[in-house]
Amino acid sequence: MSAAPAYSEDKGGSAGPGEPEYGHDPASGGIFSSDYKRHDDLKEMLDTNKDSLKLEAMKRIVAMIARGKNASDLFPAVVKNVACKNIEDPNQLIRASALRVLSSIRVPIIVPIMMLAIKEAASDMSPYVRKTAAHAIPKLYSLDSDQKDQLIEVIEKLLADKTTLVAGSVVMAFEEVCPERIDLIHKNYRKLCNLLIDVEEWGQVVIISMLTRYARTQFLSPTQNESLLEENAEKAFYGSEEEEAKGAGSEDAAAAALPARKPYVMDPDHRLLLRNTKPLLQSRSAAVVMAVAQLYFHLAPKAEVGVIAKALVRLLRSHSEVQYVVLQNVATMSIKRRGMFEPYLKSFYIRSTDPTQIKILKLEVLTNLANETNIPTVLREFQTYIRSMDKDFVAATIQAIGRCATNIGRVRDTCLNGLVQLLSNRDELVVAESVVVIKKLLQMQPAQHGEIIKHLAKLTDNIQVPMARASILWLIGEYCEHVPRIAPDVLRKMAKSFTTEEDIVKLQVINLAAKLYLTNSKQTKLLTQYVLSLAKYDQNYDIRDRARFTRQLIVPSEQGGALSRHAKKLFLAPKPAPVLESSFKDRDHFQLGSLSHLLNAKATGYQELPDWPEEAPDPSVRNVEVPEWTKCSNREKRKEKEKPFYSDSEGESGPTESADSDPESESESDSKSSSESGSGESSSESDNEDQDEDEEKVRGSESEQSEEDGEKRKTKKKVPEGKGEASSSDEGSDSSSSSSESEMTSESEEEQLERASWRKTPPSSKSAPAPKEISLLDLEDFNPPSVQPVSPPAIVSTSLAADLEGLTLTDSTLVPSLLSPVSGVGRQELLHRVAGEGLAVDYTFSRQPFSGDPHMVSVHIHFSNSSDTPIKGLHLGTSKLPAGISIQEFPEIESLAPGESATAVMGINFCDSTQAANFQLCTQTRQFYVSIQPPVGELMAPVFMSENEFKKEQGKLMGMNEITEKLMLPDTCRSDHIVVQKVTTTANLGRVPCGTSDEYRFAGRTLTSGSLVLLTLDARPAGAAQLTVNSEKMVIGTMLVKDVIQALTQ
Repeated sequence: MSAAPAYSEDKGGSAGPGEPEYGHDPASGGIFSSDYKRHDDLKEMLDTNKDSLKLEAMKRIVAMIARGKNASDLFPAVVKNVACKNIEDPNQLIRASALRVLSSIRVPIIVPIMMLAIKEAASDMSPYVRKTAAHAIPKLYSLDSDQKDQLIEVIEKLLADKTTLVAGSVVMAFEEVCPERIDLIHKNYRKLCNLLIDVEEWGQVVIISMLTRYARTQFLSPTQNESLLEENAEKAFYGSEEEEAKGAGSEDAAAAALPARKPYVMDPDHRLLLRNTKPLLQSRSAAVVMAVAQLYFHLAPKAEVGVIAKALVRLLRSHSEVQYVVLQNVATMSIKRRGMFEPYLKSFYIRSTDPTQIKILKLEVLTNLANETNIPTVLREFQTYIRSMDKDFVAATIQAIGRCATNIGRVRDTCLNGLVQLLSNRDELVVAESVVVIKKLLQMQPAQHGEIIKHLAKLTDNIQVPMARASILWLIGEYCEHVPRIAPDVLRKMAKSFTTEEDIVKLQVINLAAKLYLTNSKQTKLLTQYVLSLAKYDQNYDIRDRARFTRQLIVPSEQGGALSRHAKKLFLAPKPAPVLESSFKDRDHFQLGSLSHLLNAKATGYQELPDWPEEAPDPSVRNVEVPEWTKCSNREKRKEKEKPFYSDSEGESGPTESADSDPESESESDSKSSSESGSGESSSESDNEDQDEDEEKVRGSESEQSEEDGEKRKTKKKVPEGKGEASSSDEGSDSSSSSSESEMTSESEEEQLERASWRKTPPSSKSAPAPKEISLLDLEDFNPPSVQPVSPPAIVSTSLAADLEGLTLTDSTLVPSLLSPVSGVGRQELLHRVAGEGLAVDYTFSRQPFSGDPHMVSVHIHFSNSSDTPIKGLHLGTSKLPAGISIQEFPEIESLAPGESATAVMGINFCDSTQAANFQLCTQTRQFYVSIQPPVGELMAPVFMSENEFKKEQGKLMGMNEITEKLMLPDTCRSDHIVVQKVTTTANLGRVPCGTSDEYRFAGRTLTSGSLVLLTLDARPAGAAQLTVNSEKMVIGTMLVKDVIQALTQ
């Protein structure tokens, strides 16, 4: 009896019908729970900054799902917690994978989170993450098309990216989201052309396809006035002065006769596209070669299109799938540009091992290329193909022979005789196809081929293929006056087998009967009535309707007498001969290489190929404006200004503002000299090489850059966003005509890539005045070391001078005023902007004495508003602190406008422990639970002492107060500068002088208790190094040893 209640408890307290359901935990709700408050407690737990509460909430949610409860309204909160940390992970692969997973979740409720993640990734320091952001844009657009305006802003930003890794992906996103926004391409056109050679193959295909459509809207057709252009060119090249004088009158007359047209001059940007895509014809990727081929076919002058033929023929040695696509496009090209492929006729000969579809396509190309010169060779090939065992291929060959006979008049009789010989072939399918083709050829000269029609009439007893029988009946009926004796007998035979014939044959029997009734009614009147009676009761309604229509038309009656008088004109009207055309004739209105062209039907997502404009649009839209203050009139001044950039080390040279000025100088010089084709490729290649080298620098120095994020973000706020983005919007339209311009191009790319290495987050949209930006040049060119040098005191005691004898220049860190290193562990996240609904909060340990209490750790809190509304009343709420820990609050921030940032200083007394300080961060509308946990190195302040004092104090802290560990120092951590930097970054300690070159000493005191912390590193040249920490606080000493070892061995 007790099993039932126990079972109901396990199921969550489910009761009988009509009774309320009682929950046993907050997740299951209670009697009065409502939909909008049922999971509020779980949402609050997921919104806190405590991992323990989040873990508990996750467990409850899993339990709810296991019980069959609906937890769908908690999905965004769970996704937010899973994705946020990974999107901010230091590893670029983790960040990219997190964004890829988040964008693959097809749930509309997380669209705002996905949008924030894409915007953040679009400004990421890693080009791989930015590429992933571009891939995520079409996914979000397909999920919620209302986000189009915001996505276009992200696309516009990514289009300005100068990294080859991003270019293809963002163009694909552009094609999916806003292909009609051609204005976004103007400023980036020349950059895309120059980057094209270095983009990955998939991206090359996408960019070339897009640029093809762009060029069709922005440039004039190169084929207009082409004949006039050629005539003028010939006369200009070959003509002499005497001939010009003699023919002046005739030329004037011809000019007057022609309509007034301007001679065609190719746009420099049009030429840039053709020149930069031509080397890609040698690509190993068949898709890239095909993309370039279609671009040349649609955009190049007739004289230049021929270069693609050899590349396409090369692709015919590839796999059958590639051959199929290439041959489809070659078949279309060969109709309009036959001469392009004529030298490669033998490359289209058919092999016995080719699949049927490849054979038929090659046959199509051979037929298109056939002319009076090569027709004997082509017909000999066709004669061989007819003996093939592939019946579909044989049928296609017979149709090809018919097309050759139609197109080339002098071989028509030869082809017709050959087809008549095929009528005696043993294979019925060959005979049937021959009959169909002969029927079409006979329509051109029926009077001369009465014997062939008689021969075909005899085949009605043997041929069973419906189309062939129907073709013979149509021929006999159409030209029955040429075979007046045979035609009635054929009708008699067909009347016997009428009920067993196929529908197409029955319709032709009715037509034959009607024509013979009108021309020879004495012999065929009864036969016609018999056939019409059979057709009147046929199962097919088409045949029944045809029989009734024909009876009323040819048999006079009281009601239909007027119509029957015109029966001969209707049935025996002269019919034009059919034109045998290629099935690929009308496919050229589709863009070559597209799926729509392959299927000969408009596929979903296909973008129509625009028509050429009648008048050339304004070419200045592709120029990039340059701020006046960045233009350098003197090249020597420019070199002097950039000299420190090249003299510094590659990994530490600071970015310069001059990168913003280069795209315009490139575009201006390119617009002047892009008509010169000689130096273009070399310049673009050097640009791309410089860019590759700088990308490696960016990847190599990513870890070093993160250490200096704290200070660089302050500088970034002063840089206007518009100029930063404009600087990368264009790489230059064409090559420079002088060496100085090519140097400027490569220098600008290096500077911009250096800038990209530290611009992880977008700067403020507020623009600063020009004089301040000029001053920023010097600030950014100077990269401060980890410790600022300050002049030593003027008076030094003799004992101190003895202790400082062994110091080198690198030991300037011993000055008392320099005991606080500039940067510690860098910024850490306190509140993610997704969890904070647009409010992002970071914190840093400033390592400066806190003014309110010297025992407190000074913490700088950085607020940033990334939402669209102002955040008001930022202050600290109630805090739940462990015993001994106290907090000094920062003054309330009244309002934080959208896009603005603010910094506040608060003090925390951690009581010499690494326990987290938990408190609430409040606005007028929300409360966020956050916590700050200090690294052990931030709990102390540096102390200055001499070597003798250090040894004296170390002697007092021996035994249990001493922790010693051995470690292996990597080769990269053997120099004084790196060792000192890593130790002082990990712990806020001061350097103590040491007479031994391989020994390093550091000293500090804990902030709360003032206990000494002494650190000694014996870095022996051979063998393992030894790290020793002496301190009364054994817990702090143990943790400090662990952190320092980790820093030194990384």
